[in-house]
Amino acid sequence: MIGKLTGRLDYRAADHVLIDVRGVGYIVYCSDRTMAALPGVGEAVSIYTDMVVREDLMQLYGFLSLVEKEWHRLLCSVQGVGAKVSLAILSALGPDGVSRAIALGDWGAVKSAKGVGPKTAQRVVLDLKDKAPGVMAMGGTVTEAMDGPDLEVVEAVEPAPKRVVKPAPGNAAASAGALSALSNLGYGPSEAASAVAEAAASQPEAGEAELIRAALKLLAPKG
Repeated sequence: MIGKLTGRLDYRAADHVLIDVRGVGYIVYCSDRTMAALPGVGEAVSIYTDMVVREDLMQLYGFLSLVEKEWHRLLCSVQGVGAKVSLAILSALGPDGVSRAIALGDWGAVKSAKGVGPKTAQRVVLDLKDKAPGVMAMGGTVTEAMDGPDLEVVEAVEPAPKRVVKPAPGNAAASAGALSALSNLGYGPSEAASAVAEAAASQPEAGEAELIRAALKLLAPKG
């Protein structure tokens, strides 16, 4: 299994590149976003890959980050989603957008990808909802904080009385977005608020992505 290639970019097409690795050329298919971010012909390139092998086919798909590669792998595990559809979703949303759409249950965003119908989009969100925390915790997932009013994050600790943690002004919206994402991932209001409050207190300038990752690590089973 080929998991990564490092070499020289020899050729660019609409949906794939040819990478020369010590005299051996590898054709690698990529999403539109990845294609746009790759260097020019003749320049050095390093890219993560996933290989699809069937009786009549052997193809490599390339990704700039492990997060994008992991989302591709998970997307392809959903019924009705093949490699081309996965790349279409990643082209439309990017790994950050996929993380956000699944965390928030926004199947409409997934449906915006070329060739993805409403049933497939809903299946993607439902099937991958429980797997999203692990990928989001890898880093480099959600980049834009949700718009919304400044909120106070309430942490409920039993049997002690509830206490209120006010996030720094710069990350109140990020805290709200993180709470919403954790709620949509199935965490209870109390445990989600507790984790986000602790994360926000320790990282006053953190954005939504950082708060989600930190909260997920706090919520992860210990031991």
